[in-house]
Amino acid sequence: MKPLETATFTNSFVDELSGDPSRENVPRQVPGYHYSPVRPTPVAAPKLLVWSEEMGAELGLEQPPEQGAATELLAGNRVADSMRPYAARYGGHQFGNWAGQLGDGRAISLGELPGQDGRRWEIQLKGAGPTPYSRRADGRAVLRSSVREFLCSEAMHHLGVPTTRALSLVSTGDQVLRDMFYDGNAQDEPGAVVARVSPSFVRFGNFQLLLAHEETDNLRALADYVIRHHFPTLGATSPDSPEVYVAWLTEICRRTAEMVAHWQTVGFVHGVLNTDNMSILGLTIDYGPYGWLEPYEPGWTPNTTDFTNYRYAFGQQPQVCLWNLTQLAQALTPLVPDPELLRPALNQYVATFNRSHHVRLLAKIGLTASGNEEADKQLVGSLLPAMEGARVDMTLFYRHLSHLAPRLLAGESAEELATQLLQAASYAAPEAAESASLRTWLGQYAARLRQEPATPEAIQDGMLAVNPKYVLRNYLAQQAIEAAEAGDLAPLHTLHEVLKRPFDEQPEHEALAARRPEWAATKPGSATLSCSS
Repeated sequence: MKPLETATFTNSFVDELSGDPSRENVPRQVPGYHYSPVRPTPVAAPKLLVWSEEMGAELGLEQPPEQGAATELLAGNRVADSMRPYAARYGGHQFGNWAGQLGDGRAISLGELPGQDGRRWEIQLKGAGPTPYSRRADGRAVLRSSVREFLCSEAMHHLGVPTTRALSLVSTGDQVLRDMFYDGNAQDEPGAVVARVSPSFVRFGNFQLLLAHEETDNLRALADYVIRHHFPTLGATSPDSPEVYVAWLTEICRRTAEMVAHWQTVGFVHGVLNTDNMSILGLTIDYGPYGWLEPYEPGWTPNTTDFTNYRYAFGQQPQVCLWNLTQLAQALTPLVPDPELLRPALNQYVATFNRSHHVRLLAKIGLTASGNEEADKQLVGSLLPAMEGARVDMTLFYRHLSHLAPRLLAGESAEELATQLLQAASYAAPEAAESASLRTWLGQYAARLRQEPATPEAIQDGMLAVNPKYVLRNYLAQQAIEAAEAGDLAPLHTLHEVLKRPFDEQPEHEALAARRPEWAATKPGSATLSCSS
């Protein structure tokens, strides 16, 4: 373990791709290049608020003190000699509409450090000041959004969901003006910088912008770079060939499908699935106006910016990600003589998602694949609308079902256990007519559960291992944010620690597994958010 300020960074993106020769840090178009060199803008009084011990250990870094050289690097006040900081150029579709050049408007990558797993990890500061891609913005981030990004990045990792990571959260000592709901009520808020970490932050939009500007050489160079560094087995025999690009897109589709299947089975709603927010590595990226399903509502989104069309609602995520992958496939057509060769990759997404989603849902209810796959699909398929009708809390429902499964196998009444389940997990009255389907389903489930060869104890252990007790509910994040804004970091640290063990009982933190309180259903930040941060 070593101090961050003594670490030696490498800079493959800068070294191997095309950089903007201008050092003019003003909003502007940057045609012809992959990135712009840019230095972070110093802040008034950086202070380390929270550190990811796990990510730090992966990078071989010791935890920095609240103030000092490492914290200044994590805030952007210092740049080490081995760093070559840059902002990437990309475009994208936002809410289905082509937006042109976007780029890293407030994210600045510092370089790469080796991990214990043999990979190199890119460290990027979010909120580190303006770049040529900032458009009319200031390049800063506020504490509320930075707390949410830090916590969710690490929480998702510990849930087993493919994700970018977070290393640190630093307060800046500066105020940042933000209009949280774009309603004319802008306020000064405390600023912060998150150091987030990933093998790569390349997005679908990096390729889309190069297609839009007909920069085929840059498009090929970026594709080859990503394959060389992050999909090395694909290009080992015949690099720079149409077959490699087709195989690469197929793997991107497979990884993305697995990621979305994870989302749909833990209740995560990304909130803003624009193509510039889609990772080329199939990782969850850009934690903005996300949320977690509480009542199971496929049509729910936490993002007020999406309230017109609900394009990014929970139930729309699988289809939207397929649409986004289609835009990526379009961006790669200059590299493949026959674009029809790319179509099977998209079919791979559909097949992978359907298979993974089904298998994950079976595991959540303690079942393994049987000889009657159609019956199992019908059982799983009827569960989701029953959950919606009964307004059950998704996390609580599956967790309580894990404890009820052995009792069903022991012959206890499915009707009585259904009442207990609804009392524990539903936001509606247990006797509500809308709960009838769920009661019926539980009886069918009990009959199917008895066909499992495993012991009741093994079934329960398997369910508890995939059904988290703790997730980052929006109201919990909001409580931690409000405390941090008032100078109390204890709730933030407690939540961070609890979410490292989401499948453990942790009885001393039972309150963090509770059903959403009534006040949180309408409170800003607890129920709804916007893209403003």
